[in-house]
Amino acid sequence: MLTRRHLLASLLAPAVTGCAHRADVPDRIIDLASGRDIDRAELLARARAASFVLLGEQHDNPHHHQRRGAFIADLGPGTVVVAEHLAAGIRVAAGADTRSRLLAAGFDARAWGWPLHEALFAPVLNAGLPLLGGNAASDLVRKVAREGPSAWPAEWQPRLAAAPLDPAAQAALDRNLVDGHCGHLSASRVPAMRAAQRLRDASMAQALAGCGGRPAVLVAGNGHVRLDHGAAQLLRHWQPAAPLLAVGLGEGSDAEPDAPYTHLWLTAGVAREDPCKGMRPMSRG
Repeated sequence: MLTRRHLLASLLAPAVTGCAHRADVPDRIIDLASGRDIDRAELLARARAASFVLLGEQHDNPHHHQRRGAFIADLGPGTVVVAEHLAAGIRVAAGADTRSRLLAAGFDARAWGWPLHEALFAPVLNAGLPLLGGNAASDLVRKVAREGPSAWPAEWQPRLAAAPLDPAAQAALDRNLVDGHCGHLSASRVPAMRAAQRLRDASMAQALAGCGGRPAVLVAGNGHVRLDHGAAQLLRHWQPAAPLLAVGLGEGSDAEPDAPYTHLWLTAGVAREDPCKGMRPMSRG
């Protein structure tokens, strides 16, 4: 069962979900700049030429995990993988069993619904690729979510201030935060929750920028790989000359041309219960 934090991340997805539930729905990969469909081989070639490759997910969709695990393994030597699912500063150690290695690195198997992500992480580890954590520490994220930007660590204050969100991007992030909490997030809580999301994105972007891989690959929820307000936005501010792909993973067959990614990879969907059932209003106090 997903925690509220992971539920939020799973809801920050492209608004292109088509309620498809058939495993035989063919994949579709769209280059959003041109609007044309491309095949996996072309996306793979572009990823190999990039400095940063950000691959999104809807956390409860096994097709997304399988596609990304195989894709990353095919990128080959030199690839370094950074995961939202692990804390920054962590490196998954050598070993034989995927689950045991992840648990030793602090992976929360219950919160992430193991074995949902096995199809992502097993190919990466079996290929011998480095797997690093990227997320901000959970206690710090909770503090920022209560207190707002004033709780950002001193070293992050100037870096985040140097990459501000434009009004449209901030409005999109605020909308996603409210929608991700099923409309129960009070207006007074939004600025602090926005600051927490920005901190998490900054932590992942920094992990990518410092990992030394080419490509350096981020695996995270779709909300974290967006060009307008995710880790991709920060990387473009910090390293504007670095080639970057931001690939959102969606469901169904139809895409919105203004989805906030360089590419959109659509797979079959999954049947879901109402994710908002039982959620209570969140207010300050």
